[in-house]
Amino acid sequence: MKKTLHWTQMEEGGVIWGMRLLLRIYLLFGRTVLQLFLYPVVIYYWLINRQARQASQAYLNRLADFAPTLKLSGSFLWSFRHFISFANAIIDKLAAWSGALTRADVQYHRRNEIIAQIRKGQGVVLLGSHLGNLEVCRVIADFDKSLHINVLIHNKHAQKFNRLLKQTSDSSQLNLIQVTEITAATSMLLQDKIDGGELVIIAADRSLPGSQQHVTKVNFLGGEALMPQGPFILAGLLKCPIYTVFCLKQQGKHVIYFDHFSDMLNFPRKTREQAIQQITQRYAERLQTYCLKEPLQWFNFFDFWRVSQDDE
Repeated sequence: MKKTLHWTQMEEGGVIWGMRLLLRIYLLFGRTVLQLFLYPVVIYYWLINRQARQASQAYLNRLADFAPTLKLSGSFLWSFRHFISFANAIIDKLAAWSGALTRADVQYHRRNEIIAQIRKGQGVVLLGSHLGNLEVCRVIADFDKSLHINVLIHNKHAQKFNRLLKQTSDSSQLNLIQVTEITAATSMLLQDKIDGGELVIIAADRSLPGSQQHVTKVNFLGGEALMPQGPFILAGLLKCPIYTVFCLKQQGKHVIYFDHFSDMLNFPRKTREQAIQQITQRYAERLQTYCLKEPLQWFNFFDFWRVSQDDE
C-alpha cells in the first residue's frame, strides 16, 4: 500500500516567494483582482492533488454522517467549495498581514478577559487550530500595541515569514517561533514570554512527524483521531491561564472567539496519562463545536483520522 505523507511533508517548497507574490498583487490591485488570479490556481490544485481532494471528500462525508442537518456531502461540488473557502482564507491572511483589516472587520467574544489578564502582567496561552484563520489574530495586536503575540509554527519558514511580516508592517507585534519539537529551551523561551505578559498561541490539533508516542486518541466528529499531547503538556509547564481561540469568517466578518479552558493545567505523575487524555478530549470537543459552526473552514487536507502506526 502506498505510504501517505505526514502533513508536515506536504508543505510546498515555494511557499514564501508565492505568498510574497500574492501579497504584492493584493497590495497593488486589491482583493477582486487577487481572486481572479488565485481561483484558477486553487482549481488546478484541487484537480491535480488527489490526496488532498480525497481527504476533503472523506471529511465532508464524515460530516454528512455525523451532522446531517448541515446538509453537506462528499461530492466533488462540496469538495470544490471547501477548496474555494481555503482560497478566500488565503486572501484574508494577506489582508491581515498588510494591515488592511479594520476594527469594523473584526468582532470579538470574551476579548476583555484576555486583556484583563495581560494588564495584570499575566501572560496567557491560547490553544489554536487549523480551523478558520489564526492570522487574523494579528489584528488584536495592531489595535492594541500593549499586546505581543507569539505563534508557534511547525515548519522551517518561521524566520522568513517574520521578515515578510516586518516588510508589510514595521510595527507588527506578531512573532512567529519555529518549533520542531518541544524541548527545555522551548519551555524557557516561552516562559519568558508568559512572564513578560505576552500571548502564546499554540496549534493543538496536529501531531509532529515521528511523534506517535506523544499523541492521544480522541473522539472527534464521530471517529477516532490523533491529537498531540505536546501543546497541553507545554501549557501546563508554563503555569498560566489557558484559553482556546477560534477565528471564523461569518457573514462577512472575522469573528474571534476566546473561551476559558483552564486556570492552569496540572498532570500529576500517578494519573498523568489519564489526565492528558481527559484534557485532550475536552479540547477535541471544543474544536468540534466550532467546526460544526463553519465546517468549510476546516483546513486539514490530509487523512486526519489516520490512527495506525504504520501510517506515520
